[in-house]
Amino acid sequence: MNIEEFQKIDLRIGKIIVAEKVENSDKLLRLEVDFGNEWRQIVSGIANYYKPEELIGKKVAFVFNLEPKMIKGIESQGMILAAEDENGNLALLVPDKEIKEGAKIK
Repeated sequence: MNIEEFQKIDLRIGKIIVAEKVENSDKLLRLEVDFGNEWRQIVSGIANYYKPEELIGKKVAFVFNLEPKMIKGIESQGMILAAEDENGNLALLVPDKEIKEGAKIK
């Protein structure tokens, strides 16, 4: 990926308002995320790392400009960003200080 392609990715901070397990799935969580002027539903495979109640109110980085995708019959309208180390530990990418929902990551 070159710099021009990377600059096309719209990364934003969203606040998780609702988090719940997806029925008939061990790995998936359904999130409702506030991006300031818009709420989106995002499905993510992080249920093995985070309990839904741990996520509510957390501000996290998301890819905002992906085409919606159906996952287990649920439309996902973005992607949460996380880092994983060689031991399988997962950490969500969160801002280091308070910032408004919808803020663009540059």
